[in-house]
Amino acid sequence: MARSPLLALEEAQARLLALAAPLQIERVDVDSALGRFLAEPLLARRTQPAADLSAMDGYAVTRHDMAGPWRVIGESAAGHPFPHSVEPGQAVRISTGALIPEGAGAVVLQEDLSREDETVRLTGTPPDPPHRHIRRCGMDFCAGDAVLDAGTPVGPAQIALALSAGHRHIPVTRRPTLAIVDSGDELAVDPESCARHQIPASNGPMLDALVRSLPVDTRRLGPVPDRLDTLIAAFEAAADVDVIVTSGGASVGDHDLIRPALEAWGATLGFWRVGIKPGKPILVAERAVGGHRQLVVGLPGNPVSGFVTGYLFLLPLLRKLMGAAQPLPRTIATRAAAPMPATGSRREFVRAVWDGDSATPVNVQDSGALAALSASNALIDRPAHAPAILVGDPVRIFLLQNGGIA
Repeated sequence: MARSPLLALEEAQARLLALAAPLQIERVDVDSALGRFLAEPLLARRTQPAADLSAMDGYAVTRHDMAGPWRVIGESAAGHPFPHSVEPGQAVRISTGALIPEGAGAVVLQEDLSREDETVRLTGTPPDPPHRHIRRCGMDFCAGDAVLDAGTPVGPAQIALALSAGHRHIPVTRRPTLAIVDSGDELAVDPESCARHQIPASNGPMLDALVRSLPVDTRRLGPVPDRLDTLIAAFEAAADVDVIVTSGGASVGDHDLIRPALEAWGATLGFWRVGIKPGKPILVAERAVGGHRQLVVGLPGNPVSGFVTGYLFLLPLLRKLMGAAQPLPRTIATRAAAPMPATGSRREFVRAVWDGDSATPVNVQDSGALAALSASNALIDRPAHAPAILVGDPVRIFLLQNGGIA
């Protein structure tokens, strides 16, 4: 089998994302949109606030009568506005969030006043400018404003904003469907009954858990034995999903059958092998199913390699299918807490612990070391052919929490 040249990470990610057209648009209740991505810009249907509101507790007075004293003529509470107009010499008790009465143009804080019966007097400093404690109509947004862009991830703040903008339903792309196929004769389904020549089948559950940071509908198929017919049967059982992700069998050994099984099933190889460590033998394929394109991402079987490539490829692919404007994880700048050797010909993703100030590589960097991966919360991104670095040197890291997008 001829080997393709190693692709650079950015080129491989770009080629993968170019295959992923956003899925169909559907309208869902705002309450159920958490984790989805907006499919269209969201325009405000109302103005927020819809009228001038008090930002503090105090007394509403006219802006032309800031010295007092004032006669209290009523109250404006949140949801219960004062129904009349305010004249000079008059004051209305007002609560935070309450409607500013007609004629009033200032709110004097209650701690700057003293009250005796129905008379309030100034004992502190009046607001400067007079409207200082007033939330003006349209302060947040006005009807017709674009309050959220297409591709925005919907989180708690976006849910509140959409509702405040007058939307009960919002347009999002439908949830992707994903089949997870882990393969290998050495995999034992039951970790409590695992012979010496076996290992527990942990990659499938790991990948399932990895994608649960997104609203994805998953299906587990496997472990599948290292036989061409059983692999093809597993792919056929997943013929209705948007994405198939495989774990194991993507390299070039005698028992690495993912690529020939995909080709026998009718899939076309997009690319194979990326210049990263860990994770070189990743492959991407596609297959036409009816009127849509089904994508296959083949991840390495070593668990750390599978995790890193799932983070760098599978999660961005799913985000792109969901319409994310920025599907790739982002790096942040920090500094090294320990010296690191020069790198070789592949870009390296070093498992590390970031404490908010610096990143420390974990002691074991083997691609099968799950204890070291579990102890890590970051990947140090080291370019190929990079020189050795010292303590305090700048580095860039990917944060593993939330798939690196938050």
